[in-house]
Amino acid sequence: MTITGENFVAGARRSAAETFRAKDAASGEEFGEAFAIASETDVSDACAAAATALGPLSTLKAADRAAFLRDVAARIDALGDTLTQRAMRETGLPEARLTGERGRTVGQLRLFADEIEQGGWLDLRVDHADPARTPPKPDLRLRKIALGPVAVFGASNFPLAFSVAGGDTASALAAGCPVVVKAHPAHPGTSELVAGAIAEAVAAAGLPGGVFSLLHGASNELGEALVKDPRIAAVGFTGSRAGGLALMRHAAARPVPIPVYAEMSSINPVILMPHKLAEAAGDLAKAYVGSLSMGVGQFCTNPGIVLTLAGHDSDRFLAGAAEAIAEVPAATMLTGGIAQAFDSGSTKLGASAGVRLIGAGAEGSSLCGRAQVYACDGAAFLADEGLADEVFGPASLVVVCDDMAQVHQILEVMEGQLTATLHMVKADYPAAATLVPVLERLAGRVIANAWPTGVEVTHAMVHGGPFPATSDGRSTSVGTMAIDRFVRPVSYQDMPAELLPRPLREGVDWFPVRIDGKLKVR
Repeated sequence: MTITGENFVAGARRSAAETFRAKDAASGEEFGEAFAIASETDVSDACAAAATALGPLSTLKAADRAAFLRDVAARIDALGDTLTQRAMRETGLPEARLTGERGRTVGQLRLFADEIEQGGWLDLRVDHADPARTPPKPDLRLRKIALGPVAVFGASNFPLAFSVAGGDTASALAAGCPVVVKAHPAHPGTSELVAGAIAEAVAAAGLPGGVFSLLHGASNELGEALVKDPRIAAVGFTGSRAGGLALMRHAAARPVPIPVYAEMSSINPVILMPHKLAEAAGDLAKAYVGSLSMGVGQFCTNPGIVLTLAGHDSDRFLAGAAEAIAEVPAATMLTGGIAQAFDSGSTKLGASAGVRLIGAGAEGSSLCGRAQVYACDGAAFLADEGLADEVFGPASLVVVCDDMAQVHQILEVMEGQLTATLHMVKADYPAAATLVPVLERLAGRVIANAWPTGVEVTHAMVHGGPFPATSDGRSTSVGTMAIDRFVRPVSYQDMPAELLPRPLREGVDWFPVRIDGKLKVR
């Protein structure tokens, strides 16, 4: 597939007079094709086409919609090294990481295809009429329908799995919602390759081109225009807190407000329980540094803060962390802007009152991230709200607490998080049991004896959490429950059988359905 630098608007490629070029992540130098910057007309046309495509996509038979998603997955997989090599140059991420991410991207598309065919996402319910009751009980039947066209913003740190064909796009298409993607400007070539695969699958399925559009551009005005278009019904976003909050303001200010599902910021607290720390301080330190520095720390689930109790074992842990992090090489960050923001954030962290540097990795160029571990005591952390700010990159803070009461105190005042982790052995369970209710309120995923940087794509995964980890803590952007963001329930009362949606009619080979309050499976 050839990269042309054009936008995809309802299946057709469009050029523009105003353009930009991709940058090599390792050198910061521009290279390759000129990418067309989408205009307001492009935005409007893409949204209008998406609105027109809503009916054909949302009424497509489950088997056909699943086949469409599987075709998208196959076409992305077929891009192979062409996609991987382009993504490597645009992001600085290694080949193995991107190969794995491509596998995750196509895997979640296939997972959603399975979910569509199984039908549980429809949440079908039938409550039969009872005319003998006083007053008479009506016949009521419920299903979920597509919300409408969805605007998706590509993420910087996952050029495949959270970008053009990532979880937001996959779940929206699975729900029957057309998608308009604003490509991340840091990886425009990668985005176009994936967009081409989706567009080909749309055409092969005989669907209208408005099912999918891709718009290039770096300006805030482009994103604002997309969110404010009256035909957009919801927004999926992964990125900074400032970016997510801006989109939320635009969506709320519309004449008809719409939901924004934004995954924004998290420092993912990790609690090292005392008995576990006594048994494995050295091993925990090595694993901590490995998690912290993975992907140059550019994960939303990076362990940004570790809580431990003062004493000899915490001293051993800090010494082990200092030794391990000294061996971490500097590595290229996703963009020059991200590298600059990391340098600023880590410098601010290190200059904070009561904070000391424990150890650091090798230095590199201005485009690299240097791994760093800092420490402070619990009182210093509680005295400075800024110590809880996310530093996006390979920097983390170990908070050495006086006792478990101080651990509780810190967790109680912490903002909403994507994850919270307990490292423990059986002797720690009584104390851990008092923390679990706190962690449930704090985070969307509570982890035992692992590090938070892995996010498995399954039916039971929650990648979300209370604000500001996400804009809506009731949702997830990973796993099959992500589809719930882009559907809404409709109830049909005393509707003639001929006018009922087929899955709600009597005698039809139903999906799982709750009939008169009892769940039945076909």
